[in-house]
Amino acid sequence: MNPLARYEPLVDDAAAFRAACDRPLPSVVRVNELAASPARVREAFDEGDVPYGPVAWHDGLFRLPDGNPGGNWPYVHGWTHGQEEVSALPGIALDPRPGERVWDACAAPGSKTTQIADAMDDEGTVVANDNNLGRLSALRHNAERLGVTNTIVTNQDARNFSTKPLAFDEFDGALVDAPCSCEGTCRKNPDVVDQWTLDHVHAVAGIQKGILARAVQATRPGGTVVYSTCTFAPEENEAVLDHVLATEDCELVDFDLPLDTVPGVTEWEGETYDESVTRAHRVYPHHNDTGGFFCAKLRVGGDETDVEGVGA
Repeated sequence: MNPLARYEPLVDDAAAFRAACDRPLPSVVRVNELAASPARVREAFDEGDVPYGPVAWHDGLFRLPDGNPGGNWPYVHGWTHGQEEVSALPGIALDPRPGERVWDACAAPGSKTTQIADAMDDEGTVVANDNNLGRLSALRHNAERLGVTNTIVTNQDARNFSTKPLAFDEFDGALVDAPCSCEGTCRKNPDVVDQWTLDHVHAVAGIQKGILARAVQATRPGGTVVYSTCTFAPEENEAVLDHVLATEDCELVDFDLPLDTVPGVTEWEGETYDESVTRAHRVYPHHNDTGGFFCAKLRVGGDETDVEGVGA
């Protein structure tokens, strides 16, 4: 079964959706503003005869027609980082501030971690966690190349993450860019379509629920948790949100993203979800010439209290 056919009822134009999924994905880099401004990177590309084009919705992203984000000197010097356009959305939604404490629950290989650190001006603390020790080496390499110094790397199962090794008990914000069935990456990884199974969707959804629940528990009252995946499957998106809304003290909040999206769905294959899942954003390849993506923003409930040393 081609899983993309499964999601045609969710899109406005099934033919355009399938055609976009069959096209190769444009290669994109993100400017690391800890090292250089977007204007300086443009100058460097011009000086080095590196062909590039703008990304209309984000000044700090550039498309590289040659498909080789690491094959130029701005990359080597840590001025840019290869990162798919839609991969930048969770960091934008989280909107971390200098001085905050942020948990990236599934961080490797570090694109979003380093984007978060950049947004924080390399101030405060980012705890970058992943359960795969091998993938953490790539995260460490990327953080070092980009000059990130405010990041602690941990190797735990995010579902049971413990703050005991840290000097604090809770975070101002958390990102759960969850492991998923990855159909949204089919433009760069066509094999995911052939390898897809519904059993895997159901299995990984349980993991996603556990990680998101732990992120809410680990975030202070009034703090923000962003949940994202690169799958179209409602079982891994809206159903996960619906579960955590019912079991944890949190709520979905409205937020804007700077490209074309559609709301989350409230019904799928006989299941219904909390109406607030419409505050989440679905990104389809044919709307923005990107990969597929899902992004939601939650506010943690409870009584807000001042946390010493946070948000300074």
